[in-house]
Amino acid sequence: MQNQVAFSGADRGNWRVESLRAVRGDPLPAVPCLDVAPASSSENQASRLWVLRGFASNVRYAKRVEVTSLKAQSEPLGRRLAMKAALIPIRKTPAWWALAQDERRAIFEEQSHHTAIGMDYLPAIARQLYHAKDLGEPFDFLTWFEFAPEHEAAFEGLVARLRATQEWTYVDREIDIRLVRS
Repeated sequence: MQNQVAFSGADRGNWRVESLRAVRGDPLPAVPCLDVAPASSSENQASRLWVLRGFASNVRYAKRVEVTSLKAQSEPLGRRLAMKAALIPIRKTPAWWALAQDERRAIFEEQSHHTAIGMDYLPAIARQLYHAKDLGEPFDFLTWFEFAPEHEAAFEGLVARLRATQEWTYVDREIDIRLVRS
């Protein structure tokens, strides 16, 4: 599958782990580093303590006007000044997945205002959502954020606002991994 990425917890990697904590559900084993690379990388990932894979896809719950606005305001990943990052793997409950697409959209956007909250933090915080459920991974989504150190407080505000929404009542496993570029 194209656009697949692997987040590998290991002894070495392109990001140093500052903290790794379970917000909900079972934790991941602690690791000193996180390596982020295309999932097709030839490097032997069997030696990693854990590997989470996901793929970038179209934006599934946003309307065209929201997608256009997000693209216009977003900065790319890999910016030189973005020395901080966060990987937040999330798994939603079976009740979430039992909802119809329009019901999930209503909770995601009309009730929780997920896209609008995220846009409040652009362009300072770059982000990419990776889908993992369809790959049989232990998480449904791998949320990746990059930002400059001076935007760390803003990132904390973003995460706090999202966790306070109706949508987050459907999260049954969430890990918060904070990183600094190696």
